Amino acid sequence: MEYIRLTVEGPIAVVTIHRPACRNALNSQVYREIIAALQDVRDREDVRVVLFTGAGDKAFAAGADIAQMVQESPQSGRRLSALCHEAAELLETMRQVTIAAVNGYALGGGCELTLACDLRIASDRAKFGLPEVTLGIIPGGGGTQRLPRLIGVARAKELIFTGGVIDAKEADRIGLVNRVVPHDDLMDTCRSLAKTIAQNAGYAVSLAKEAINASGDTDLKNGLRREADLLGLAFATHDKQEGMTAFLERRKPEFTDF
Repeated sequence: MEYIRLTVEGPIAVVTIHRPACRNALNSQVYREIIAALQDVRDREDVRVVLFTGAGDKAFAAGADIAQMVQESPQSGRRLSALCHEAAELLETMRQVTIAAVNGYALGGGCELTLACDLRIASDRAKFGLPEVTLGIIPGGGGTQRLPRLIGVARAKELIFTGGVIDAKEADRIGLVNRVVPHDDLMDTCRSLAKTIAQNAGYAVSLAKEAINASGDTDLKNGLRREADLLGLAFATHDKQEGMTAFLERRKPEFTDF
């Protein structure tokens, strides 16, 4: 792959957008490579957590590659949106936990990719925004759908309608990120968080992710029914028996299911 770097560190995969010369701008090829990398990780039995970040110190991804977009036809624009959606859906639904390590500008499609991750950890240099209306278009990578679900409709409308950019402190205040850390501590913080998650029962974590995701697509009654069904699946696993036995025996469990 030309623009994506994939490394595996034990149970943690690190996916890096690598176009630092143009602040990791996103185009069709970059999205296809993101999709290919995530599909590879999704099918691995040894990876429990995915860290998703951008190369360099300035940007996670500073939006779409405008030089490509200015030439796009309506049909091409829709195909680009479909690629954005496919990449975001992988981040959102893959059984591994996905963590966006936001090291700088996360604008447009870059912001939308972070919204699809399970967790967002921001450097104190990070900035977020969906400036598409300043270019004569609208967010097309899920921003109009995921942002309101995350921070509420009114705040999402303000960000999208103004095309404004907010800093990490404001993103934290409105609930857009899980936490803000000093820039130089970003990757160490994300790796530490990933290790904490990875040491838990992997299949149970994936079931919890599925249950939480279902909460946004259904009413409470059906969501609770789905939760009960997934709990039943967890009760059928080796890890359930191992985890509870280890607790009673006061030892560290050895989880194997995923």
